Amino acid sequence: MSKIEIMGEIISTKQLTEDIFDVWIRAKEIADQAKAGQFVSFYTDDPSKMLPRPISICEIDKKAGSLRFTYRVTGEKTGTKEFSLKQVGDKIRLLGPLGNGFPLEEGEKAILIGGGIGIPPMLELAKERTGENIIIAGYRDELYLEKDLKKQGELYIATDSGSFGVKGTVIDAIKENELKAAVIYACGPTPMLKAVKEYAKTHNITKCYLSMEEKMACGIGACLACVCKSKEKDEHSQVHNKRVCKEGPVFLAWEVEL
Repeated sequence: MSKIEIMGEIISTKQLTEDIFDVWIRAKEIADQAKAGQFVSFYTDDPSKMLPRPISICEIDKKAGSLRFTYRVTGEKTGTKEFSLKQVGDKIRLLGPLGNGFPLEEGEKAILIGGGIGIPPMLELAKERTGENIIIAGYRDELYLEKDLKKQGELYIATDSGSFGVKGTVIDAIKENELKAAVIYACGPTPMLKAVKEYAKTHNITKCYLSMEEKMACGIGACLACVCKSKEKDEHSQVHNKRVCKEGPVFLAWEVEL
């Protein structure tokens, strides 16, 4: 699989919450190769910003040659504000697909856990898998993608305020609903991933896959800006780390230190 740089065309865009935006982009060459858990780097139109912004793939429509991205606008200078202002028909420079993606563990019953902006990758993962999906989505307060997720599996929600679903964390939702599975997938902030790893260890779930969130620069493994601590030595740097953009972003939980 090779990464491709192309000009994608926006075919739909909408705002889901105060800071969450959703966009479909026609990018056939990338969509043809993409799979759940990978990401795409978005370049801004600002010549002073040389490095792209990595955004996880939410959905893939190979027949239409398009990709869906659901992302958070994190500030004026991050590039995401610029992306949110683009309209249907506008072009955007993309590089992808990047990263390794999720092992599907076909036929296995799995718990798919998304926290915050780690929720979108769970949608394509649930679509690609053949086994039973139990989906846990952890929100701050406002919901998004919940209708799409319900179509792909049994959905449970946790919110900080308790306004929807269980009040608390995704682990609280698992425990309260007594959910069990042979496989766990998770994407979200590091504290959540730590809790998921500990839960898997306690319950002897060896197939626990974590999609790491790290600040990235090049997105292709050259700059070492997104390394995480690992059990084994990295072949590239010969130290105990792995490049999230290259060897990841998905790791078996036992490969990495959190």
